[in-house]
Amino acid sequence: MTNFSTIYKLSLVAVVCFIKACSSSCPVLECWLVQEKTGRGGGLAAATSQEKSLLHIRTDRHTAETQQAPSNIDPDRAYFISDPAATLCHRSLNPPRGSVEKPQCEINPFLPQPSTLKWVAPLTDSASSPINLQADWFSTALQGLNGELAISTITRAPTATKEHDVILSVTTKTVSVQSRLGEPVLLDCGFWVDPSSPLSGSGFAVEWRYQFRGDGRLVLAYDGKTDRLADVQEEGATLDFEGLHQKGNASLILLEAKVRHSGMYICTVYLPYLVAQVALELEIVEPPSLSLHPSPLPLAVPGRNLTVQCEASGFAPLSLELSWEFKGTDGKSRPLGSGSVTGHRQAWDGTYSQSTRLELDTTKLDLGPGGEVTCVAVHLGGTRRASVTLNVVGLSTPSIEDSMAMVGVALVLYGLIKFVSWTFTSSGSDEAGQQDKKDK
Repeated sequence: MTNFSTIYKLSLVAVVCFIKACSSSCPVLECWLVQEKTGRGGGLAAATSQEKSLLHIRTDRHTAETQQAPSNIDPDRAYFISDPAATLCHRSLNPPRGSVEKPQCEINPFLPQPSTLKWVAPLTDSASSPINLQADWFSTALQGLNGELAISTITRAPTATKEHDVILSVTTKTVSVQSRLGEPVLLDCGFWVDPSSPLSGSGFAVEWRYQFRGDGRLVLAYDGKTDRLADVQEEGATLDFEGLHQKGNASLILLEAKVRHSGMYICTVYLPYLVAQVALELEIVEPPSLSLHPSPLPLAVPGRNLTVQCEASGFAPLSLELSWEFKGTDGKSRPLGSGSVTGHRQAWDGTYSQSTRLELDTTKLDLGPGGEVTCVAVHLGGTRRASVTLNVVGLSTPSIEDSMAMVGVALVLYGLIKFVSWTFTSSGSDEAGQQDKKDK
């Protein structure tokens, strides 16, 4: 019994270790190293070169790595990245073996330098820079499979070595976000700083910017060192300041989504002399509301046209497809085309409206005794339908209720006629009897 208990415990420990090993497995990432070419000049923009590189990710700095670089990658471009936070070990960066799709990765040389932004400048108010900056610095941008994750890291390596340590990493798990109008929106952004780095205790700053079709604006900026917000702050935008200081939660909270919020948002985190950022896309999606005019429809006369209009309003974004359908009394549906569609109109809240007009000709369209006319609006927020009943004069067949009502009316009329007939008959008989008595 003791041996069985020991075997059971060992098996349980082995299973737990296996699960931990699988969950903490870190990828080997193929990455493009992009840097300026040396020995060239005279142009407005420096020429760049691209080389394939390999990033061996690990969580322990002392873990030995013996895997060799593929033949198409220069061994000098194989780097060993120590990431104690395991941010780079996310499953979206580690595709199954043999997978065609790969995460996107680009690495660039990085030059630490102070910032002149007023909410960042206090981080480098010291006259001298730390000796720790004397090293090789790199900036790496990664995007996981299916747009599930975006990461930006700043790594440091002793000069002329390939052993890199992640000093700062900024992450978002909401690369693409959709929201309805009026709802609160959370744009995820988090950062991690190596606690062993001399820069970790020197404060930080967070900045959110908005960009859309060339238009850009500052949404919010916060100096974590002096605990101050910048004077320019968009209404309805805030941060979880407690989570920001305790957990590195720099997520932006929009209290009420509006159409003007659609666009790209850039979350930037500053340390003294270092900066990393990730980009997110927010799209406000609101389906249209449909209304039909006139409703109900007047009776259609054979040979005459009847006009019905469908108004789609309060939708965003702009793209919308309007069409008409007809469903006859036999239950079969058929398209009637898009009708005459108007241009878009924009309301005060940024939403759009559009209408379509349909001319119904009962002789040409072969609508029979009538049926159901439906306006269909296909939008990114979903498909919407609005219907109205069409009756054609002289061709519509009575319903069961109408038939029963007509039978009832007929019975009442028949009874009334019989009653009147009986009354007159009885009156005539009485008068004839009285005349006979007088004659006698």
